[in-house]
Amino acid sequence: MARQLRFQYAGAVYHVMARGDGGRQIFIRKEDHESFLHWLEKVCESHGWRVHAWVLMGNHFHLLLETPEANLSSGMRVLLGTFSQAWNSRHQRRGHVFQGRYKAVPVAGEAAADAHYFKSVADYIHLNPARAGLAGGDRGKLVDFPWSSLPQYARGNPPAWLAIHRVLDAFKLSHDRRGRSSYVAWLEARASADGGRIEEAAMEALRRGWYLGRESFRDKLLGLIDKAKSGSRKKDSHAGGAVRAHNENEAERIVQVVGAALGLSTRREDLMLLKKGDRRKVICATIARGRTAVGNDWLAERLAMGHGSYVSTLVHRFRRAPKEQRILKKYDRI
Repeated sequence: MARQLRFQYAGAVYHVMARGDGGRQIFIRKEDHESFLHWLEKVCESHGWRVHAWVLMGNHFHLLLETPEANLSSGMRVLLGTFSQAWNSRHQRRGHVFQGRYKAVPVAGEAAADAHYFKSVADYIHLNPARAGLAGGDRGKLVDFPWSSLPQYARGNPPAWLAIHRVLDAFKLSHDRRGRSSYVAWLEARASADGGRIEEAAMEALRRGWYLGRESFRDKLLGLIDKAKSGSRKKDSHAGGAVRAHNENEAERIVQVVGAALGLSTRREDLMLLKKGDRRKVICATIARGRTAVGNDWLAERLAMGHGSYVSTLVHRFRRAPKEQRILKKYDRI
């Protein structure tokens, strides 16, 4: 079966979901939840993403995600890859952590008339713990479930990568405490009354649909398919250049910050005097490779490490060396 096309365009909104390999639990300990959120924050910083709602549910996760640039695939590669490496190291396992490809369904929301679809996904995500029997009604308040964005809506203290205003706007609620409290109360009532049940038609669309929106939104996506098939998306297109520049700027920032922490001069003339495989260079390259979609050739040129294939080999070895995990974790959080 052909792989599903990814609809990537500037300003896209997606309902993103991925499940543990074979349905196994991936969020087992508190550290697993915190690790996923850490890497999600890093990808939001490097790719400019905005998250509007999220929930971590034992063996899967859901995100309502906006990509100001057309970079969903590269960001998800970084997010799932870095989390999986950390997860396997933490649980002393090997192999795939997630089952197959992640699912990403485009969601309409550019116009006020499409707010219904945006609200539906936000509700679906925030009511997940109620439908799973983990919160809501006699099982305790939905807002007390710690691994969703709802507590941050209630407190009004979201991290920079979580944009709560767009959901509130979709419900025509103010951004202050009163508006946020109204949104939380609406979800608590639904969780208590019917266990967070979603209408069958909406559930079918969320589970099976390839898009969420009106026919005009579908036509827009079909237009993207036609462009992809006709090969109109050139490597040197404006969109491709913007995404590439963003990745290279973020990789340059990582090289500068991590290099300074390692006592490494990042001037290229100084780097050329060192061995191509200098451990400090490898650390910079490994972190930049993990947190951006920048290529090995770019890193080889920037860090004076020879050829891109050599960078790939060194990064692969460094990631797999158990004794290097502590140093990698230390500098990757800078």
